[in-house]
Amino acid sequence: MHFRRLLVLNAVGLVLLTCWWVPTLDFWAILDSDIFWGFNLLISPLNPHWDTLLGLLNTRAFDACSFLMMAALFTWAMLSDERPYRYRHWLSIGITMLLTAGLISLFVLRVISYEHASPTRMFAHAQHLSELVSFKTKDSASNSFPGDHGLMLMVFASFMLVFAPRRIALWSLAFVVLLSAPRIMVGAHWFSDVYLGSLSIALIALPWVLCTPLARTAASRMERCLARVNQYRPQA
Repeated sequence: MHFRRLLVLNAVGLVLLTCWWVPTLDFWAILDSDIFWGFNLLISPLNPHWDTLLGLLNTRAFDACSFLMMAALFTWAMLSDERPYRYRHWLSIGITMLLTAGLISLFVLRVISYEHASPTRMFAHAQHLSELVSFKTKDSASNSFPGDHGLMLMVFASFMLVFAPRRIALWSLAFVVLLSAPRIMVGAHWFSDVYLGSLSIALIALPWVLCTPLARTAASRMERCLARVNQYRPQA
């Protein structure tokens, strides 16, 4: 039980939300606008190679590659574990992580009523990447808050920080930045969708799972259930 760490992380999340909701503070609005236009000005028929690369990074195929990258990190962590029955142990962690991600997604869907459109839909003169490439790519969203893609990356990284070796945990943190960046660069998300919305939810919700015995207890019980299933499985 890391109660002090839980309080600190929750406090940081609440501070993020507070500095966003206070009407007199326009820090996030200015930052969002500056970051969007900084990248949007690079999207142009004069930069076809850049347009193609950015378009590819925002396709469903790249989303699948992102999932495979996380799966590779998860497999690396599992193979680095020298304890007996490591496969069962990490399968239990994976199931616990997926359940946590599902519950957080359900909370966001049912409880958070605030929503806004992506910057490409808010600014009349924004350049749309989908108009410059010959394949289907995502460059806008009717509701981009919070960044669901970034939030799931943060759930994965948080579990790796707790259960995986340090090197793998650091790679998972890098993946949060690298794999969420394309959505921001193309204007499908505001910067604050990920680094305020997703991050504040992660800082408030995940410590109650990972800084308390909840995740370890759930994974341990799952591991025992899997052990019983394996015990009664017919032997060849």
